[in-house]
Amino acid sequence: MIKRYLTELIARDLKDKIVLVSGPRQVGKTTLAQIIGKEYFKSFSYINWDYQPDRKKIINFELPAEAGLIIFDELHKYKNWKSYIKGIFDKYKGYFSLMVTGSAKMDIYRKGGDSLRGRYYHYRLHPLSLNEILDLTKKINFFSKLQFSLNKKAKEVLNLLIKFGPFPEPFLKKEENHWRRWQGEKLDTLIKEEIRDLAVIYDLSNLQVLVEILPKKVGAPLSINNLREDLETTHKTLTNYLRILELFYFHFRIYPYSKKISRALKKMAKLYLWDWSIIENEGVKFENLIASHLLKFVDFFQDSQGQRVSLHYLRDTQGREVDFLITVDDKPWFAVETKVEDESIANLLYFGERLKIPFLYQVVLKSGIDYFKNGVRIISADKFLTALI
Repeated sequence: MIKRYLTELIARDLKDKIVLVSGPRQVGKTTLAQIIGKEYFKSFSYINWDYQPDRKKIINFELPAEAGLIIFDELHKYKNWKSYIKGIFDKYKGYFSLMVTGSAKMDIYRKGGDSLRGRYYHYRLHPLSLNEILDLTKKINFFSKLQFSLNKKAKEVLNLLIKFGPFPEPFLKKEENHWRRWQGEKLDTLIKEEIRDLAVIYDLSNLQVLVEILPKKVGAPLSINNLREDLETTHKTLTNYLRILELFYFHFRIYPYSKKISRALKKMAKLYLWDWSIIENEGVKFENLIASHLLKFVDFFQDSQGQRVSLHYLRDTQGREVDFLITVDDKPWFAVETKVEDESIANLLYFGERLKIPFLYQVVLKSGIDYFKNGVRIISADKFLTALI
């Protein structure tokens, strides 16, 4: 069993407020909640909206009196769930702690009328990362150099993550047949059940085509117009499809950092998938893996500490580009360029000088590399990722 990185933080915050945990399907939200109930409370109760007997208890306000923690799973499917959980928290605070887990739908409904304001903390649970699997912990100081670890298992873990992806079930199973069947079931459920139940989609087949096209668009600035022509649909419809898939954690987008960059691109986002294992191109898959680890890194600080840590990319109109930039309070901290093997560092040096970026890293897939070149640290991914979350 892999200890999830949010376990202790959520257990701490449950003492004071409601904790909402959202994330992709099968990322481990329910398992995490039940582990917290077992390890940090004398007793807990798990109530699932999708289970009819539990649904009746919810509607009738029948709550277990002896539970130290009550876990509501999929409660966001209840139309008035925010008012419901707010009333329970206000009336029974001091009797038990409250935790609500669910898919991206919870994010959607949470934004519509914030009746829970001041009563909750929200965590986004990410899939597995190399650091989490190896259970490496270290103190991270903003604007200081990253602290790396040497671990004999890091290379093996990285190869497994590349092949089977970051989601717990296929990663732990480590079987190709299981991975293929799991992928098919996951995407089928996402489109034909979850999205269909939430949004009005007049052409599910077109949405399915989009899901099949997007893995080929990873890592490059996303042109809505070009994608619209591929699907033969309107700009508005395509924008809505992309928004829905993003809210359901199929993909995420990062935007260019334009502060202090002359002739910088200011709008075009780069798209990445939450599950990079379905990408065929080796270099693109590797870039997506690094992007996902960095997103987990920034979301961790936002959710657990309220810090303004952000993930961007760098690109100007002359085509110079660096894959990723991490900022704190909109100030550059470190930049990352990904390569299958160590290559040119010209763009890192260019942006590093103009933006006064304290630390520059070229992260390569090839193992056993770690050296400085003109101030850029060229380092293997299996070592670089040990510095993150």
